[in-house]
Amino acid sequence: MKAAPSRLSRVLWLLLAVCIARLWVVPIWSSFWVDEMATAFVVRYGAAHPSFAVAPQVPESIYYWLPRLSQWLCGLSEPAYRVPSILVMCAALWFIAKLAERLIHPDAAWFAVFAAFGLRGIDYHAADARPYALGICIGVAALYALVRWLDDAGWVSAAAFVLAGALLWRVQLIYWPFYLVFAVYAAARLLRRETPVPLLHAALVFAALGVTLVPVAVNALALFRQAKAHVMVAQPTLRSAEHLLRWNLVLICAVAAWLISRIRRSAASGERPRPAATATVLIFSAWLVQPVSLFAFSHLTGDSVFLNRYLSIMLPGIALAATWSAARLLSPAFWEPAAAILGIGVFLVMGQWTMLRPPHEISNWRGASRAVNAAIAEGRPVICPSPFIEARPPEWRPDYPLPGFLYAHLSVYPLHGRELLFPYESSPEAVAYATSLLPMLTGSPRFAIYGGAGNARFWRNWFATAPALAGWSNTLQKFGDVYVAIFQNPRPASRFSAAGR
Repeated sequence: MKAAPSRLSRVLWLLLAVCIARLWVVPIWSSFWVDEMATAFVVRYGAAHPSFAVAPQVPESIYYWLPRLSQWLCGLSEPAYRVPSILVMCAALWFIAKLAERLIHPDAAWFAVFAAFGLRGIDYHAADARPYALGICIGVAALYALVRWLDDAGWVSAAAFVLAGALLWRVQLIYWPFYLVFAVYAAARLLRRETPVPLLHAALVFAALGVTLVPVAVNALALFRQAKAHVMVAQPTLRSAEHLLRWNLVLICAVAAWLISRIRRSAASGERPRPAATATVLIFSAWLVQPVSLFAFSHLTGDSVFLNRYLSIMLPGIALAATWSAARLLSPAFWEPAAAILGIGVFLVMGQWTMLRPPHEISNWRGASRAVNAAIAEGRPVICPSPFIEARPPEWRPDYPLPGFLYAHLSVYPLHGRELLFPYESSPEAVAYATSLLPMLTGSPRFAIYGGAGNARFWRNWFATAPALAGWSNTLQKFGDVYVAIFQNPRPASRFSAAGR
């Protein structure tokens, strides 16, 4: 092996290490966000906890075995819960690299890996204690097993495809459209006679996969009846859909490859093997099937599911499409140098260098809970609106039993004060409850409001204008999109017990 490629290979491995360290590892010490606290609640109390009756889809994932094992080994902490996602995303990178080798060019692996780092979603889910990194990994593993099986007709590859396909829907129920990618690619290979797999064998393998998915399909249909209660976003528009497609990475890689080919034209001569038509079908369907399907589903049913995280399964397809776009312009000799340039660019652009330790999310529930505990003595009132959309009457009520899913954050970051449970949003029942609390609140030297920014602002304004609290002062502390409002009674502190700060 020549010395120059060896040195460049070491540079690529070094770039991989520093990208993982900066983009994935550094954020794992920051506070959990809302859904990660739901993960902690599932692990601690189990899927059978009665509070999940309001949101039965939440614990429906095989993912929870990972943080459960991690907690058993290391205890409950933010890094312990997030490390499994980093590990499975590293495995996903390996599968992306192997797909790039088979579908695009034998030397395209490193380029595809750094294209994946260029996607904010890949970096986010790698440090997230939620199922999406595992789903990405299993999805791309299923694609790789499918490609290998259709290439060599081996039953081991077929079994690996069925196993990965059987697991994928069990990771996240919203990943159902991705099975169309498998079907479209297999059909394209069979119709073009680009596979040694007989039609009968292909039918048997897909039938076996279908049988494994019957129990999940039955469960998903039952949960679909409750879909309206869990809608969190408005119907997607064409503009919002276009934004979430992340096509800019594909364009940037194509333009960069063109510039390299112009600058090094004299050395760029030689044939550029183009990916097969069926490889192109796989790459672009892996990118586009999920968003197109969820866009159509949202409008046909009226229940919008067009969320960034629900589109996460498409991210490897974008990285492969970016590599595919570069392959049409890049000389085979330039794959590794181009990957090094891309890796350096991604490290510089995605590193959030305005902060020494970028947080995983802007939701600093840990910091907010500490501020409440510092300001409010034990037993004093803390108004706690639920951060979960399901917390509405009649599921919500003032005497909602704790611990419960709708207030999972109170189990992860406990408060010293007396928790007064409010719903996710204002309602006549919530206003009546708030009004009934005024005599008790005026008898306390201070009380706090602790919750998401919108809820905390609303109830801060409501209590600030309540006649019973006329003359009270209040201050607002912001912890990302989590707010803490402290209301202070103007009467002299001596009028109250010394314990009441």
